Amino acid sequence: MLNLNGKTVLITGASQGIGEAAAKTFSQAGANVMLTARNSDKLEKVKRGLGGSSEYFAGDISDPNFVISLVEFCYEHFGNIDILINNAGTIQPIALIHEIKPEEWSSVIDTNLKSVFYTINSVLPKMIENGNGTILNVSSGAAHNPLKAWSHYCASKAGAAMLTQCLNTEYFEHGIRAIGLSPGTVATQMQLEIKKSGINQVSELDWSVHIPADWPAKALLWMCSPEADEFVGKEISLRDEVIRRKVKLI
Repeated sequence: MLNLNGKTVLITGASQGIGEAAAKTFSQAGANVMLTARNSDKLEKVKRGLGGSSEYFAGDISDPNFVISLVEFCYEHFGNIDILINNAGTIQPIALIHEIKPEEWSSVIDTNLKSVFYTINSVLPKMIENGNGTILNVSSGAAHNPLKAWSHYCASKAGAAMLTQCLNTEYFEHGIRAIGLSPGTVATQMQLEIKKSGINQVSELDWSVHIPADWPAKALLWMCSPEADEFVGKEISLRDEVIRRKVKLI
């Protein structure tokens, strides 16, 4: 396992699913783990389950003022942010374009896309000063494929995927490693919501085909290693058997 002793990771959407699994994986690798999500009770529970150094800061990641406070709190508590994992995401409400309210559509964009910019914007100055840093954005196959009733999710994930490329274009020379991860379908609360909707082909998938949340968590840890340098500026997919082998998932 990659040794991250002395390094600090900030994980958004860390109260459940991929975020919670990533918190455990990075803690086991020795990293200081800063957790954030809306629900402080869930974050406290995750924190108690981690063996190493960790802290949480609850709030709305789609609020730029909260993000500034979050990053400042992390610097004050741990002294640095070496790795940023943008994992927070929502898909509700699942609805056709003519049925969804503008404020509902915008809320998904705020969480899935704007928050990614807010966190990147806040951590970059210190990373540039240090001359290094890793920023990992959790993407989706929906970034590249239109799906019925997911216009907000598809558009937001497509935007985040392009932001990964822009980040690499502008900051690779400053030592910043930007990589996207498309995990495929994962057995999380979001998949339960998708299945309940009964809309589009993803909701019809058998539960057995969904991968466990610790797979993308292990992939995110691997992406912090020099072995993943060839993918800097790109997006990797856990549907790819080559990637699964590199991460030692199969």
